[in-house]
Formats: sequence, structure tokens, C-alpha cells
Amino acid sequence: MQYSTALSDGILALACLASAFALVQAGKAFTDGERPAWFCALLGVLIPAAAALCGMVRFSLDPSWREIHSLLSQAGTFLALPLVALAVFAFARGATWSRAGWGRLIIGLCVFFELARRFGVTAEYRLLLSLAAFALILLAGLGRLPEQPLPLLAALAVIGLFLVAGLVVGTDGFIGPLRRVDLFHALLTPAYPLMTWLLLHLHGTEPNANKVKAL
Repeated sequence: MQYSTALSDGILALACLASAFALVQAGKAFTDGERPAWFCALLGVLIPAAAALCGMVRFSLDPSWREIHSLLSQAGTFLALPLVALAVFAFARGATWSRAGWGRLIIGLCVFFELARRFGVTAEYRLLLSLAAFALILLAGLGRLPEQPLPLLAALAVIGLFLVAGLVVGTDGFIGPLRRVDLFHALLTPAYPLMTWLLLHLHGTEPNANKVKAL
């Protein structure tokens, strides 16, 4: 058993669940037009929470949970992160996209993942999708300058944590006495609460008069 990884997965799960709780608590502040984006953001933090909880079981109790853990981890990369990034960007721009529009985005993300898997370009697609998500988060933070520098700092912190976790640390092998996967989880643990704070902050400071219809 890999108890250190079970522990780091557990801490990551708590961070994601705390983010989900914050979104649920703030749910009444979202209008009907904003609720699809809010729901997608909520889904975007619940998926990695579920993956981390499965990781706890896999690494501490039952290795047979490996497949479901792997599937949920993939969903976290190919679906959850883009959904949260899109929601953050939507609130930064004051955009209210229709329920059907968000549904098409989810279906599109699933279709593109399946195409990437079939053509053997999953790694390239993961990198492209992640960079697109980071660009959306960065643009969201930049949109509040120069009056509010905090959103940009939060956006840069989120991007930095994900980039270091994915490109520098990874999940295979060791760095000294520490497993890379544990460091990977440690870096993602503050990333999801920061993204949630950024989303709620942008929503709370966006004037209702500036809301626009799209999709």
C-alpha cells in the first residue's frame, strides 16, 4: 500500500470539497442566467474531489480501484479544469451563456477527448487543452487591472501551481525521499481553492448592468 499517496489524495479531496462547499454556499447569489456556469464550476471541483477520494481507497485499501481512479483523474484534466476556467472567464467578462451552450461545451470536450484518444494524440491534446484553460484564467485576471491586482495574482498562482505540478513534478518516481505524486497532489491542493476564490471574487464584483448574452 502507498499510504503517503492516500494521505496526499485525502488532503486534495478536502481542498476540492471545501471549494465545492464555498460554491454551494454562494449559489443563491447567482441569477438563473448564471447558474449554468456556476453548476459547471461546481462540477469542475467535484470531479477532482471524486478522483482524489478514489485515490485514497486505491492507495490505502483496495488497489482494484485503479481503473476508476484513472478515469476520474482523466476527467479532471480533460473536463473539470476547462469547465472551471471557462466559468472563471465567463464571470470575468460578465457573460451569461445559456444552459444549452454549456451543454454543447461539455459534449464538445468529451468528443474531442475521444478523438484524441482514438488518434493517439492524448498527450498533445492534454497540453493544448491545459494551455487554453490557463490562457482563459490569465485573461480573467488581467481584466481587472489596474484597479484590482488580486485577481491577476490569484490567476498567476493557479497557473504556476498547475504548470509546476504537471511539467516539473509529474507523478512517476521520486524527488529525494518524496514521491512525485505526493508533491503533485500538494501543489494542486491550493490550486482549486484559489480558482474558486477567483471565480467568486469576479462574480461578486461584476456589475449586473454589464452582463451580456452569448451562445
